[in-house]
Amino acid sequence: MDIAKYNADWLAAWTAKDVAALLTFYAEDCRYFDPQTADGIQGHEALGGYLTQLFAATPAMTYTPDETWPIPGGFCGRWYCDVAGGGRLRGFDMVLLDGDRIAHNEVYVHQLSQN
Repeated sequence: MDIAKYNADWLAAWTAKDVAALLTFYAEDCRYFDPQTADGIQGHEALGGYLTQLFAATPAMTYTPDETWPIPGGFCGRWYCDVAGGGRLRGFDMVLLDGDRIAHNEVYVHQLSQN
C-alpha cells in the first residue's frame, strides 16, 4: 500500500466533509479517538453519526498532508489544517489497518500561532 497516497485521499475526504466517503476508509468495527471523544467511538454507525454532527458544527477546513511513516500494522501521518475564517492546526494520526481499512485511529491535534 502507498501510505502517502492513502493518507492524502483520506484527508481529501475530511476536507470535503464527505461522511460516506470517509466511512469507506474505516473497518465496520473501527475504533476512533480524538480530543472530543475521550472514550472513543466504535463502529460505522456511531462514527458516521459523530462525523455528521461534527461537520455540521465546524467551518470549512482544508487538510494538507505533511508526512507519513509506516509503523507495525499501519502508519502515522502528520498534517496541517487551515480553518475557514482563521486558525491553523497541526495534527497527527496513528492508524492501524485491517487490510486496507482503518481498524483503529487516534487523532492528536493542537493549534498553531498565526505568525
